[in-house]
Amino acid sequence: MVTQAHEGMHRIFQERPEVLAPVFGVLGFPFSAKATVDAVTTDVTEARPLERRVDTVLRIGPSDGEDFLLAIESQSKRVPGKEASWAYYVAFLQAKYGLPVLLLVVCQDRATAKWAAGPFDCGTRDWTAQRTYPLVVGPDNLPVIIDARTAAKNLPLAVLSALAHARSTDCGAILEAISSALQELQETDPETAGYFFDFLEINLGNTPAGEQWKEIMSFVSYFPGRGTVRETAYLEGKAEGKIEGKIEGKAEDRASLILRVLELHGVPVPEDVRERIASCTDLDVLARWFDRSLTATAAEELFAEEQEVPASGSEQA
Repeated sequence: MVTQAHEGMHRIFQERPEVLAPVFGVLGFPFSAKATVDAVTTDVTEARPLERRVDTVLRIGPSDGEDFLLAIESQSKRVPGKEASWAYYVAFLQAKYGLPVLLLVVCQDRATAKWAAGPFDCGTRDWTAQRTYPLVVGPDNLPVIIDARTAAKNLPLAVLSALAHARSTDCGAILEAISSALQELQETDPETAGYFFDFLEINLGNTPAGEQWKEIMSFVSYFPGRGTVRETAYLEGKAEGKIEGKIEGKAEDRASLILRVLELHGVPVPEDVRERIASCTDLDVLARWFDRSLTATAAEELFAEEQEVPASGSEQA
């Protein structure tokens, strides 16, 4: 099942491609600082009933070499047969685009990362027809960033570090460093600060790390001039432990994330559905729609079971 954490582990590469350089750095792979990065369709289905999708595919245009494709997979556990899918992705993308293909697997635990590193062979009788060597990043090689100045210099990497180490005891210190960096960034670039705040809140979800993040941010003055996060985002609507607060602009950001997920999954979005998503200001409704967007095959599935429920004052019918 596709989860919020799964989406976050690979989507950050789509939305913040500047994280590629430091990630390739920890892998010891040379990467041009002036490379162009473009999203490529993730659909690798042939004219057959079996549907196949790569999590993320990027076309990288280095300034010092030939273009190549980077297929990115988020892997939370060992899945039997997954290595065969990875070999298929690499072969299919190379045949379709005529470009070299690299596979990057992002993991949250050491056991999965060790397995994902392969190599995976296809062959028989001591003869190898194909061998797949994934690049793997996870808790063992992604840095633990607990210094606020270091986090501020490379927020995308710090956020990816928080996701990768979300199950470790280091996560709280990483989140503290990120919160300090975001407070400083808010003064000069509130849009980017808001993006990373929402990204972590959504993708850490209701996990222990997610609860840590909410607790950390509830005690800091994140939006100058508008009180603390507790005052504006949480205290306003907190009931029975569920956060229902609202920060100006958060609904718009969440609506954009929903539309982005549908787009990346190749789901057509009619204009009336797009308008309904974009005009909704109810954060609980948007969170529900986001969860459904991860597995939806049609945009209308976001509104399942809501046709019989009267719309609230904050949801636009």
